[in-house]
Amino acid sequence: MIVPKDKGFFFPAEWYKHRATWLSWPHKEASWPGKLNDVYKPYSQFIKTVAQGEKVCINISNDRLQHEAISHLIEAGADMNNIVFYNHPTNDAWCRDHGPAFLINPAGMQNKAIVDWGYNAWGDKYPPYDLDDVIPTLIGEALGLPVYYPNIVMEGGSVDFNGAGSVLTTTSCLLNPNRNPKLNQHQIEEYLCNYYGVEQVLWLGDGIVGDDTDGHVDDITRFVNQDTVVTVIEENKTDENYAPLQDNLTLLKEMRLIDGKQLNIIELPMPSPLIYEDQRLPASYANFYICNAAVIVPTYRDKNDQKALDIISLCFPSRKVIGIDSTDIIWGLGSWHCLSQQEPAI
Repeated sequence: MIVPKDKGFFFPAEWYKHRATWLSWPHKEASWPGKLNDVYKPYSQFIKTVAQGEKVCINISNDRLQHEAISHLIEAGADMNNIVFYNHPTNDAWCRDHGPAFLINPAGMQNKAIVDWGYNAWGDKYPPYDLDDVIPTLIGEALGLPVYYPNIVMEGGSVDFNGAGSVLTTTSCLLNPNRNPKLNQHQIEEYLCNYYGVEQVLWLGDGIVGDDTDGHVDDITRFVNQDTVVTVIEENKTDENYAPLQDNLTLLKEMRLIDGKQLNIIELPMPSPLIYEDQRLPASYANFYICNAAVIVPTYRDKNDQKALDIISLCFPSRKVIGIDSTDIIWGLGSWHCLSQQEPAI
């Protein structure tokens, strides 16, 4: 069987120039119980910022929702010339996980393709998810791109790439029996290498408290260039995030890249515990999104917001770093990176 790697395809780093960002318009009340209407203002602000530097492609379920979305976006002052709606009904809004994985091969006759991984709503936690599961294929048809089918479950938030052959992930998510119970770690690595076009899989351990994805890496550790990561650290030793994040820091220090280099590790603070309706929310500054116009960082009306923005600004000296309030968004248990999926330019 021919896999993307055989044809020279690979998944580029997020800072690679984008043609577009893909989103799925939020409409599921159960994802933001009692707060769905509150998410549209910050969400539209996010879209406005992204659309300053690239197309924003939005999967939308019906004409009524599209009319409402346009109203929100006009009110936010977004450039509507850079926003395109696609009649692709969805169950939920988390496009990082149910959206397409875009691959490129700059030297190929066919220079872009899509991987349509299986999607089961983070281990069958939130059915139904049948509409979300077919989104990558619908986008492939809309763009006229070839689509590859690995036939295993994989979510975009569970992996992070340096664009030079390495991918970061976590054992707590990818080895969870609620995803691919018949596959062992070595077999999952083979799928990652063959379908993402990478050479090396770097494994972290557990994610943060409140994360219903079983430990997505985009809440804990992110590449900011080919050999540098930011990783979140909890300074309060009595906090339940302290030990797992220290364990991950130890693992990062032991890692070596393909060329034998150690990682440059930059520590990023965690916000204070964010509790809503007695639930600890997975608030993290690592869930930022790198688009052409800016790096968009979730903020939480917290004392560490500015410190996090300053650290991330140093990591991206050639880009604007913008904080957008995620206090209402995070009630859905994800933020800007979870909501978006980049389509590279080629």
